[in-house]
Amino acid sequence: MTMSRRGLLYGLAFAATLTLAAAGCSTTKENRATLDAEARAALDSLHRQVPQQKTLDLARNSAGVLVFPNVTQAGLMVGGQYGRGVMFKSGRPTGYYNVTGGSLGLQIGAQTFSLAYFFTTPEALKTFEDTKGFEVGAGLDFAVADIGASGDISSSTLQKPLVIFVWSQQGLMAGVKVEGQKITRLTNE
Repeated sequence: MTMSRRGLLYGLAFAATLTLAAAGCSTTKENRATLDAEARAALDSLHRQVPQQKTLDLARNSAGVLVFPNVTQAGLMVGGQYGRGVMFKSGRPTGYYNVTGGSLGLQIGAQTFSLAYFFTTPEALKTFEDTKGFEVGAGLDFAVADIGASGDISSSTLQKPLVIFVWSQQGLMAGVKVEGQKITRLTNE
């Protein structure tokens, strides 16, 4: 078997594993409590990394903030990512979601990271909530916040209806792709 065939098979196996993980789309009360705590800790970590309370102010002024504290991304020719998160409105958890994504192409490695979606307008949040299986980049203008070395964030970025932050990357894989991610609401048991 050639290396490219082996890579393709490993990638397909990984994608199948992600699909099976995503199939368990429910949460228990204990899972929700743990996820709430992890999401709050991840968001606090983001607030500490960005000076002058920019993300804290953004969170306070947003209609909703969806936080995925631990997203895992891996790939070997075929890649995928998966994570669970919490929607906060006015600082309180109001829903639980999973994020999945896949890609095909030259890639190898694995990483984990945290991800937050700031819905800066009520209309952006409504679009998200009304769309079953929301796909990032489909119908909602967004910006991925680029935090400079000094912690600065472009003010034009913060004006978008959806602002996405990626932080706490760990592992060996280049980049995080947010466009094409699919976000689905989890059911409660």
